[in-house]
Amino acid sequence: MGVTGDARAERPSRAAVLAIDAGNSKTDAALIAADGTVLGTGRSDGFQPQRTGVGAALDVLERAVAEAAEAAAVSRPAPGAPYAGRVSACLANADLPVEERQLAEAIGARGWGGATAVYNDTFAILRAGLSGDGPPRGVAVVCGAGINCVGMLPDGRTARFPALGQLSGDWGGGGGLAAEALWWAARAEDGRGGPTELAAALPAHFGLASMAELIEALHLGALAQRRTHELVPVLFAVAAAGDPVASALVERQADEVGGERWRVARTPPVRASAARVTCCSTGWRWSGSCSRCPCCCPT
Repeated sequence: MGVTGDARAERPSRAAVLAIDAGNSKTDAALIAADGTVLGTGRSDGFQPQRTGVGAALDVLERAVAEAAEAAAVSRPAPGAPYAGRVSACLANADLPVEERQLAEAIGARGWGGATAVYNDTFAILRAGLSGDGPPRGVAVVCGAGINCVGMLPDGRTARFPALGQLSGDWGGGGGLAAEALWWAARAEDGRGGPTELAAALPAHFGLASMAELIEALHLGALAQRRTHELVPVLFAVAAAGDPVASALVERQADEVGGERWRVARTPPVRASAARVTCCSTGWRWSGSCSRCPCCCPT
C-alpha cells in the first residue's frame, strides 16, 4: 500500500479515477491520475452487503477510500466534493445486473466521484488477463469465498452466471470446499463414512483434538463461522499428501472451474465470436470453433 513516483509532492486536488476492488475478505481502493500513476491506495475489510446491509458495507469501502485519499494527499475541497472524476468499483456480491445498478446508485450518493460504474468483481480479472492493448475479449473465472465466471466481447456484450451459491447451482468456492471438508471429516470420525486424514487435520488447525470438539465450537459460536475458510488450505495440503477423499474434492473443483469457463465460452454471444480462452493449467487455447481443453474441460 502506498504511492508511486512523487505523487505526494504534486498534491493533486482530484484524481481521474477512484478504483475499488472489493472481495468477501478484503477491499482495496486506489486513486489514479489521468496518466495512470497510482497516487495512493487503501485497504479495509470485506464487502458483504447481504450480511451487513448496504450502508454498513459501503462504510467498509469508505474506510479504504479515505486511506487512499490520505496516502495520495487528495482532499475534498468542500464537504461532499468528489475525490475523483470517476468511480469504477468491481464488487463481490454484486452478482446480478440489478444489484450492480442499485450499488452504483448507493455509491454515487456518497459523492466519491463525478460518475460511478459498478461491476461484479469477476470482470476485473478480464482486464488483468489481457496482453498489451488488446480489446476486452475473453473468459475469466474467479474462485474465492465463492465461484463465478464471466465472458466479454469488445462490443460490450457479456455472458455470466448468477453466482448466488447453492441456490443458483454453484459449487467449488472456498465456502463450499470448507463445508464439504467438514462433512467428510465428521462422517469419518463417527463411522458413517470412510476414513480420511481430514478428520484429524481440520480440528488440529484450530488446536482442537477431534471433529466433535470442532463441530461444537462452530455450533456454539466459540469459533466464528467465517474462520472455516481457513480450512481450504488444509484441505489442499491433505490432498497433496495423497488422501483420497481430499484429492477427490480438489479434483471436483478443477472440473467445476473448467466447466464454468467452458459453458460461458459456449454461451451466446461469446460462442458466436472469435473469443479466446486460456486454460489456467496448460496455457492451451482455442479460437472461435468448438474444441475442448484436454486438461480440465468436461467431456
